[in-house]
Amino acid sequence: MATPSRSEILTLFRSLLRSARQFQDYNIREYTKRRTIDAFRHNKTLSEPSSIAAAFSDGQSQLQVAKRQAVVYSLYAPKIKSIMDIKH
Repeated sequence: MATPSRSEILTLFRSLLRSARQFQDYNIREYTKRRTIDAFRHNKTLSEPSSIAAAFSDGQSQLQVAKRQAVVYSLYAPKIKSIMDIKH
């Protein structure tokens, strides 16, 4: 696999954050956002093309998992909103 470009990496980052917004549960939504940001910060120092490609591939698979999980969680969403979701 070729090394992904900077724009492809940023697109993946934005897509992961967008998929996090699909979760209705506050805790899962925030966990997904935090996990995405932490993973990208951790992989920011990668310089070897093969490790960058591997991290990108892992990110793409995580995106697919997040999209599937968002659909599953929407089917079984709680009827009552979390206290964190209630706006004053």
